[in-house]
Amino acid sequence: MNSKSVVGIVVVFLVLLVGSKSLYIVNEWERGVLLRFGEEVRTDIEPGLHVKIPFMDKVRKFDVRVLTVDSPTRRYLTVDKKPLEVDSFAAWQIIDVAKFYRATSGDEARAISLLAARIDNGLRDQFGRRTQHEVISGERDALMRELTQSLDQRTRQEFGIRLIDVRVKAIELPVDVSSSVFERMQAERAKEAQDHRSRGNELAEGIRADADRQRTVILAEAFAEAERTRGEGDAIASQLYAEAFSQDQDFYEFYRSMQAYEKTFSSKGDVIVLDAQNEFLRYLKTPSPARN
Repeated sequence: MNSKSVVGIVVVFLVLLVGSKSLYIVNEWERGVLLRFGEEVRTDIEPGLHVKIPFMDKVRKFDVRVLTVDSPTRRYLTVDKKPLEVDSFAAWQIIDVAKFYRATSGDEARAISLLAARIDNGLRDQFGRRTQHEVISGERDALMRELTQSLDQRTRQEFGIRLIDVRVKAIELPVDVSSSVFERMQAERAKEAQDHRSRGNELAEGIRADADRQRTVILAEAFAEAERTRGEGDAIASQLYAEAFSQDQDFYEFYRSMQAYEKTFSSKGDVIVLDAQNEFLRYLKTPSPARN
């Protein structure tokens, strides 16, 4: 290989090297910043193939898709001095790569750290203005909306970042507070249960007393009605007997005597001692005694 061939290969190599260093590609989900000796030359470079001066220019690329940042669980105090353990996250996006580069030197980790600090301060402020009930259920959505709006304005101005949303994933009572809260809740529930039992027992006693009173009244009324009915029946029976027996006085006297004998001598061991001339025994002496 002669010297001309070597020179040609070297020239081709240098051309390829310079060409590779002169071209760069920005992907669709990226935006770029062109730096020359560390100074900004061009910002917000769109996706596509671009040219730069080799060995002088440097390109920094940034992901402009929607990203998320998870904040560690932190403790916040509400306005009524109730501690809460809060786990949150945020969705964000770079909208001004030049401002983002100046604020963070292009370090995404630094951007996440700054953003997490802003969210932490914002949550602390929002929780400090609301009660425990409000941050858990009553005004939770309003809290998140207000926090997102206020932080979005600051992050746009300071970091070139659009804060899309801030959300609380979980709100828990601290472990050292949970036990006392649960004990208080159990005591309150036990007291409430005892109140219900007392009112129930009182109501039951009233129902029983009323039922006993109604039972007594019903039995008394039933007994009175039975006595009236029995009296009416006896009166009717007496009337019928009187009407029947008045038709034959001798038969009536004989019939009543037979009933008396039946009751008196109902048992084999019954003994009666009477004078033989006693009127009670007259039907035992003659079958048809003469009337007096």
